[in-house]
Amino acid sequence: MDAKEISLTEKAVKPVVDHLNDLLANYHIHYQKLRGCHWNVKGNNFFTLHIKFEELYTQAQVTIDEIAERVLTLGKPPVSTFAEYIKISEIKEINTIGVKDSNLVKAVIDDMAKLIELEREIMEISEKAGDDGTNDMINKFMQYKEKNTWMLRSFINQD
Repeated sequence: MDAKEISLTEKAVKPVVDHLNDLLANYHIHYQKLRGCHWNVKGNNFFTLHIKFEELYTQAQVTIDEIAERVLTLGKPPVSTFAEYIKISEIKEINTIGVKDSNLVKAVIDDMAKLIELEREIMEISEKAGDDGTNDMINKFMQYKEKNTWMLRSFINQD
């Protein structure tokens, strides 16, 4: 399959695919960080955050699959190794063991801010490419993170 089969040009799709693969790499690092937060959170907020981190990593896993499948829909292969993810990702790994619960939340908020920034770039690029399918998908991801960023900021009383 190639982009022509879904009425998009190869030239228009290339920057979309490149940015989707960047987003995919960042999501993988974010996903693993959420798993670490889920496993290692401690303290008075354990039950609340343990459940929230699980919700977030479960959604991130679904998002990862949708991004990879969109890349395939556009006729290209998604990046698929952790070596590539670590090399490409702007989001960096952290050691979540022994980290204060509010600092775990702040790390997740920072990741979401970076993901939203990347998604806004993809929305501009996909709009220029006439790729409404990617644009709609990314907008949905962004809205989910915007709402959860607000909730997490409210949880730690951060302005």
